[in-house]
Amino acid sequence: MVTLMLDSAHLEVVLGAVEHALSFRRQNLLIDRDTIARVQLTDDAWTWLRGVPDPGTYLPVAVAMGNWKSSGGRDFAIIRRRRPSIVIDLEGHDEFQRVILTTRHGPQLIRALRLEDIHEAADVAELASDAAPEA
Repeated sequence: MVTLMLDSAHLEVVLGAVEHALSFRRQNLLIDRDTIARVQLTDDAWTWLRGVPDPGTYLPVAVAMGNWKSSGGRDFAIIRRRRPSIVIDLEGHDEFQRVILTTRHGPQLIRALRLEDIHEAADVAELASDAAPEA
């Protein structure tokens, strides 16, 4: 599973060894926060997948990882089975138009993206819990 790290300027999608191998990507994905146009939660990431792997790994309803090329542009996906996921629409990113990730930390990412005063990169799950109002 991916780890989402956030600071005041970037969202970094930290890939594990399996994700690096199956996505054919050597480095983690770095996204400038100002290129994030929208973040949506979804229970079925497969409906958001468009195009063909280029390069990537695709096993229907099991795994989709890597770059996806379509008439709408290039997307990056890390999808595992039918688990909660996020769809991040990008504007002005030099590599992708959309990022689709299976993660249980989607709600935490949305809360953490609302924070502006983040000096050091931190896991979004920790940022969101630190920023949650006390009951």
